[in-house]
Amino acid sequence: MSVSSLKGGVGKTTVALGLASAAFARGLRTLVVDLDPQCDASTGLGAIGEFRETVADVLQNPKHNIVHRAIVSSTWGKVQSGHIDVMIGSPRALKFDTPNPTIRDVWKLEEALSRIEKDYDLVIIDTPPSINGLTRTAWVASDRVLIVSEPSIFSVVAADRAMRAIEELRKGLTPRLEALGVVINRFRPQSKEHAYRANELQEMFKEDLMTVQIEERATIQQAQGAARPIHTWPGDHAAELAKIFDDILSYTMASFQQPTDKRRLKMDKKMSRISKIMRGQNLDAVLELESLQEEPLGLKEIAELELPTGPVRPIDPKFLSPIEQLEALASLELKEIKPDENQA
Repeated sequence: MSVSSLKGGVGKTTVALGLASAAFARGLRTLVVDLDPQCDASTGLGAIGEFRETVADVLQNPKHNIVHRAIVSSTWGKVQSGHIDVMIGSPRALKFDTPNPTIRDVWKLEEALSRIEKDYDLVIIDTPPSINGLTRTAWVASDRVLIVSEPSIFSVVAADRAMRAIEELRKGLTPRLEALGVVINRFRPQSKEHAYRANELQEMFKEDLMTVQIEERATIQQAQGAARPIHTWPGDHAAELAKIFDDILSYTMASFQQPTDKRRLKMDKKMSRISKIMRGQNLDAVLELESLQEEPLGLKEIAELELPTGPVRPIDPKFLSPIEQLEALASLELKEIKPDENQA
């Protein structure tokens, strides 16, 4: 899952580390991927120093040995027994945060995580506060996205933009992706402005707004500064925060158990072939073409089109959506189409 916000300063990394702490306390084998060039998640997990490989090297070349060398154990294990690792963040990852990433770019992290996903029960990706290449790379590799918002006008707008961007990416590129919801962070109950904005978020997102609210407390900053999980920090405030993150984690894990639409699952498997056909094509261009195709053609309609049988050539988007171009050209599984039972 990704933890994201399109506005900085809302405590996105705080929420990511809180969820990691909850997973760690529950005994889940957890990996935190620090995709934010500020590297705050790495620091909060005690991964400080010089490292041979980082997430920047993984995005450059997601080979098995590079992926493994970019992952280190968190120092949280010294405080409490458990299994939590971090894929080290790096300022060098900024070079992959382009506003117009290609399909090849956004598929790199998914390729990397596919090599080690069996080693973990949960992967949490801390993303930059933008909608550029790194955030999209994280979303393509994710099943769920948790959007973090604070109760302010700019955060409300950013949360709405994030929800729409997730849906656009889901429709055009990765069908398994879903927004887990929006969580309010840094909430001050005594603030009338915060109460007003919280109500505004409720009206805007309805059931997509989580019922829990994370209050602004110095306790969580103290725990992060000491590179300690909030679940091991003393005091009643820490216990209250830990309970909130436990609730969010429970909701997250339950969402993974929901039945997956078979058609979406089939489409998602075929979308993994995108990088073989559309390497170098601009992601925004692909999504725009997909959005213009209101009703994508099915396999029966595809079968009636004259598809190339030789070398792959571009197909006019007027006839096929980008997803169906890829589906048809990648496998040419038209021979497997069964005849209509009514015509048998």
